[in-house]
Amino acid sequence: MSEYVIMSDTGCDIEFDTLEKWGVGFSKLTFHFEDGAEHLEGEMSKSEFYNRMRAGEVSKTSAVNSQAFKELFEGALRQGKDVLYIGFSSGISATSNSGKMAANELREEYPDRKIIAIDTLCASAGEGLILHYAVEKKNSGADIEECAKYVEDMIPKLAHWFTVEDLVYLKRGGRVSAAAAFASGVLGIKPVLHVDDEGKLINMMKVRGRSQSLKAIAKKYMETALDPQNGLYYISHGDCLDDAKELESMIVAEGGNKCALFTTIGMIIGSHAGPGTIALFFLASGR
Repeated sequence: MSEYVIMSDTGCDIEFDTLEKWGVGFSKLTFHFEDGAEHLEGEMSKSEFYNRMRAGEVSKTSAVNSQAFKELFEGALRQGKDVLYIGFSSGISATSNSGKMAANELREEYPDRKIIAIDTLCASAGEGLILHYAVEKKNSGADIEECAKYVEDMIPKLAHWFTVEDLVYLKRGGRVSAAAAFASGVLGIKPVLHVDDEGKLINMMKVRGRSQSLKAIAKKYMETALDPQNGLYYISHGDCLDDAKELESMIVAEGGNKCALFTTIGMIIGSHAGPGTIALFFLASGR
């Protein structure tokens, strides 16, 4: 069996040192505020990033280009290793398409190597949770094709449920209407959203207040998770760890498992969802 490396991107919202511990190579997406200075994800602390957003600054993002992926993949290919790229949802970003483009070009240059690129249709720690399972599968002895099939089979079952504190950020990106954003601000209406089978953000319901939005997400977990008592789930948050822990407490109070990993949402998802976002990721009967 040929040795292979799992590759990804920073759309997964897993801390860099954790990705390195897992042996996952990654390419960094970029963002910039209105001053125009472009930053690679990780060049600014997340606390500074969210403080600037709370102060009213607008952050915009850019996908990874195919050249960056070629350079990342070639680092492994030159060592005689195959590459399995597990990437950010094409329903949200062009990043995974860039990864696939790089893979197609490199197959011609390295015909003896296997290069597999997968669009997870997942975002944030949903992509991160798939990476976790993929690394476990690889470490169990699975070859690259077995690991890729395992990931592909998991994608339709990886549920994403989240809520935001302020809809103004999703409004800027065209994810919700101006009327919905206004109602959220004036009436305290909070959306509960998910990522659908095409990897796109969908508004599923509206509730009154933060606590009710967290309860709605906890209920979705208990109703749809494959194994709510023992299953693995991740919670990511937009610089609001206390709220993330409150969601965990709600799940535990209903008989669910404790959270396997809390992670702070990075600059890419954070630019569009804003500070105060809470997201839950788990394997379910369906998305």
